[in-house]
Amino acid sequence: MPTIKRPVLLAASAVMAHVPGLLRIGSKPAREIARDASLVGRLIENSRSFDEAVGYAPNQAFIGAIHPREMGPRPHFNRLVEGGQRFGPDGEIMPEREFLGLMALADQFKLMKLAPEIGSAAAAALEQHPLSDALKPQKLAAAIGDPMAENARGALALHLGSGEYAGALATGHSEDANLAASVIAENLACKASGALALAHLLRLNKIDPASIEYVIGCSEEAVGDRYQRGGGNMGKAIAEMAGCGEASGADVKNFCAAPIPAMVIAASLVAAGVFRRVAVVGGGSMPKLGMKFEGHLKHSMPVLEDTLGAVAAVVSEDDGRSPVIRLDHVGRHKVSSGASAEAILEALVTAPLDGMGLTLNDIDEYATELHNPELTEPQGSGNVPERNYRMLAAMGVRRGLFGRDAMQGFVAQRGMPGFAPTQGHVASAFCYLAHARRALDDGGSARRVMMMAKGSLFLGMMTGHSDGMSFILERNGG
Repeated sequence: MPTIKRPVLLAASAVMAHVPGLLRIGSKPAREIARDASLVGRLIENSRSFDEAVGYAPNQAFIGAIHPREMGPRPHFNRLVEGGQRFGPDGEIMPEREFLGLMALADQFKLMKLAPEIGSAAAAALEQHPLSDALKPQKLAAAIGDPMAENARGALALHLGSGEYAGALATGHSEDANLAASVIAENLACKASGALALAHLLRLNKIDPASIEYVIGCSEEAVGDRYQRGGGNMGKAIAEMAGCGEASGADVKNFCAAPIPAMVIAASLVAAGVFRRVAVVGGGSMPKLGMKFEGHLKHSMPVLEDTLGAVAAVVSEDDGRSPVIRLDHVGRHKVSSGASAEAILEALVTAPLDGMGLTLNDIDEYATELHNPELTEPQGSGNVPERNYRMLAAMGVRRGLFGRDAMQGFVAQRGMPGFAPTQGHVASAFCYLAHARRALDDGGSARRVMMMAKGSLFLGMMTGHSDGMSFILERNGG
């Protein structure tokens, strides 16, 4: 039998694309605009500039420029981070012209056309990009033209946040709703952002793209056609765009929870010796742009859901330094686990800890649904991460680990403030991987970090269940 190998988190990255112009084709804004066209003007008036998006503390935390605990008190949107930069230790925040160019580069079937000024500006900027060799912006010339003339039938118009016309996207098939221009746009945005995250990871960590043998996509898109909606393979498409020529790939679907099962599968493949290096990638979710915009407008805020987030990680054989992914006690929400919030946390947190002879106090940091509360609270969805950490703290009290007076300290010391855009799979712990890796480095602040994700399977109307999974990252060498 082959020797079981210890899998480690070799590297992680996180990127954002600031795309206020794409807000109007997010699912919620598009539906509301169909009822009231004047909403377009309000979205334009309440759009952030690129500099404002870059200076936004949660966005700086997302790309690793600051730690989430360094974001300071809320509100963040009216106080920019001094010295905020586009590029951070884990990736970048890309402006919308460049990202539209990246989407066009992701389009192999020539469905997307950019207006000449927009396309030329995107090409020139991408030529100067640190990843220009990988992204090959010279190919963008083929996507510059007269978009509406070439894509008139079934075309989807694309705009910048200022309202300026930027281009158009044709339908993939006039008789297939699954290849409508809006769906193609969703898929291209996911592919482009995911490839950007993976390309940054490879460059920042000096990893040879040819060393990646498998790429697992864990995004929320549903690539396919009328015969197999959702049957596609974004993992393989991202591998190709990021230059991983020796990789194959597949996708893992589990609504918001998908990244954690994907990481467990990747680690299992490495542990079994099937592959030496596996990448897990989650691209941005365009339908969730502006999902809670009404709350922002109601409270006279800029529309903060104007960014696509994307995250990548590489799982590898043990290098003696990188954090170990513990596979001996993986938390999982079984069919029999129950649907209450307490039952879910028992399955995902205390059950695996009990199996290892550990308690809640033996985990230095918990990463769960890290949605930025400044995006969710104005629409009445509350502070999701804080709610999760308070429930964990209450479990600690019930188990006699500490008194009620210590609950807030537990939340502050072991929980993590939310900083991710409201794109479920990106926010579900996955966005914290690069921060966790630094915390678990030799000399770092943590010995163990628990990564935990939950997903709402009932959204697909196939079951009333939710789902979830967790695993522990542990400092190499104990």
